[in-house]
Amino acid sequence: MFVSNSDNLGATLDLSILTHFSVSDVPFMMECCERTENDKKGGHLCVRNLDQQLVLRESAMCSKDDEAEFQNVSKHKYFNTNNLWIRLDKLKEIVEKSGGFIPLPMIKNSKTVDPKDDESQKVVQLETAMGAAIECFSGASAIVVPRTRFAPVKKCNDLLLLRSDAYIITDDFCAQLNPECNGVAPVIALDSKKYKLVSALDKAIPNGVPSLFKCARLTVTGEVIFQSNTKFVGNVSIVNEAAEAKVVPAGTLKNKDLNITHPQGCIVC
Repeated sequence: MFVSNSDNLGATLDLSILTHFSVSDVPFMMECCERTENDKKGGHLCVRNLDQQLVLRESAMCSKDDEAEFQNVSKHKYFNTNNLWIRLDKLKEIVEKSGGFIPLPMIKNSKTVDPKDDESQKVVQLETAMGAAIECFSGASAIVVPRTRFAPVKKCNDLLLLRSDAYIITDDFCAQLNPECNGVAPVIALDSKKYKLVSALDKAIPNGVPSLFKCARLTVTGEVIFQSNTKFVGNVSIVNEAAEAKVVPAGTLKNKDLNITHPQGCIVC
């Protein structure tokens, strides 16, 4: 059985991976990718010292003191794509042995009742991670796959990137990173307070998404509006300290810090 996140547009049924899973005869196999700065807050794969069992370690399971090491992509090199291959007979054995469920570790996350309002009632969300099931299968394995197998859309950062020319649609309608990106997706960091919802992102791109395939990192602070024919190259930072949205000048911005708080704007090289 192959299972994946519905928001991962790269999670297609790959027959070569299916063949490998079948031939290897393992009970559970996880697809992993090499971690980049974009992935440092996501769960990573590790080996439990006690029994050498593969385990998925999520950020919510990590103490504040260990957060820097958790996000160290040189030390913890691989993350879970949540593309999982499972032998149903082995899954059935575990479910029956555990009384009708899979004993997954509990994860606690702090949330607000209304995601649109940070001041709304705070609550604790209890959840389990599907990939954490890897620790329940003795002999489970992991396989490193190309980045094309992982194209999630969880935040407006991801959606802006996916809508841009940093991704292309193949003839078989799969979303893949533009070859011009050389295997590394641009890092997008939109203001988390301004761009929580898709409606806010849509207001920022009324005339289309700016070109990002030559961009290394785009950081946006405050509320902005992108014009058509806007291209970002290298590392670009845009700041708007005003309460109302400001327009980002059209054209090509390459390795620039741009403050558009005042009408005339200010570019600092």
